[in-house]
Amino acid sequence: MSDTSAYHTLPLPDDLMPSAPQPKRRARWPWVLLIVVVVIAALAVAVELVARAVVPSIVRSVVVDSMDLPADQQLDVQTSGLLVPQLISGRLSTLELSSDSVELGGITGAVDVVAKGVPLGGGAIGEASGTVTIAEDQFAALVKKSDLPIEEVAFDAPDVTVGGSVPVLGLTIPVSLTVTPGADAGELLLTPVSAKLGGIDLDLAQLADRLGGIGSGLSETQRICIADQLPAGITLTGLKIAGDTAVADVSVDGRIGTDPALQENGTCP
Repeated sequence: MSDTSAYHTLPLPDDLMPSAPQPKRRARWPWVLLIVVVVIAALAVAVELVARAVVPSIVRSVVVDSMDLPADQQLDVQTSGLLVPQLISGRLSTLELSSDSVELGGITGAVDVVAKGVPLGGGAIGEASGTVTIAEDQFAALVKKSDLPIEEVAFDAPDVTVGGSVPVLGLTIPVSLTVTPGADAGELLLTPVSAKLGGIDLDLAQLADRLGGIGSGLSETQRICIADQLPAGITLTGLKIAGDTAVADVSVDGRIGTDPALQENGTCP
């Protein structure tokens, strides 16, 4: 028998030796993607914040200039929705404008307007409407243009009491009317519902009987044109008494920001 102890096991070359398993390298791309997303989101938020700070200021300046309002006019501007997509599209979806005190044609009141589809590059607004809230004395200045003998005005929601005097057989007799205000085709309406003549309560038929033609005239709805006290681009569409104020609903011509003629007071026949 041969002696196997004489044989020696020779080492394998290095390139034939089995290599130890290498640790797996973790993929980095999900973290890179996450960082990119976070950075983009942060930039979007920053741009949105800048837009919300800048846009209202720009809108305020444009409105003040176009409506010839005082430079220090108090005017709050609110936007809705994300502004960046709206800026990219070139049109703001909704703007809310409000002021506690604005003078329009000699009448001072609080104004709230909602405008939709406002183009950033100039042009007509899609639509706009709002309210003008005025005090009793401002309302009195409007209704004194009627044919009613108005010397005093008092709110008694939802109506208004107007008082004055009428000549009867050479005498001056005090008369007061309770009227319901409204609006039609841009005109202010005063519709009588009851009356007092010399302190005596009368219905409208009795007023006409007592005063003849004068009484009949006092019993009719009065139409008062106020177009000459509002910009031509603003139309009265409704009116109601709320507490100690009169609230007028108005519609706004979308071209008022670009047409100087609509920014000037209108005219009455």
